[in-house]
Amino acid sequence: MALNHKQIGEVADRTDLSLRSIRYYEEVGLVIPSARSRGGFRLYTESDIARLMLIKRMKPLGFSLEETRDLLSVVDALDAAQAPGADAPDARERDELLDRLTMYQTAADERCAALRDQLEMAEEFAANLRREARRQRRAANRDTNRDADREARNT
Repeated sequence: MALNHKQIGEVADRTDLSLRSIRYYEEVGLVIPSARSRGGFRLYTESDIARLMLIKRMKPLGFSLEETRDLLSVVDALDAAQAPGADAPDARERDELLDRLTMYQTAADERCAALRDQLEMAEEFAANLRREARRQRRAANRDTNRDADREARNT
């Protein structure tokens, strides 16, 4: 195995994705291992790992598989155009790719803002629950102390 290739277990550890998820992304064509070992094990490069991380980061933002596939194709096309010896896309094609990339950036920014709003509401809810739990504990302690004082007076 080449030093720059990683087996699926190491990739799973590095990306914090399950083996099942990585295999699924291969099945649906989002990430194809760059190589296979003689024994048939999937082998991944740093580029493959970066691709998996992009997919992983899109998921909590609610991007669909098709949107993920489209963004990956945009990134692939832009990267391919910058490769040494590559034919540069015409200006119109490059601009269209950049527009699509910008559209995903805008969508990600909007979804992040929505998640921040949800998180703020959730944190407010959790803070209210903490205050209520403290209030109820204080009330329970007062009742316990009052009951203990009554019992002490009665004995």
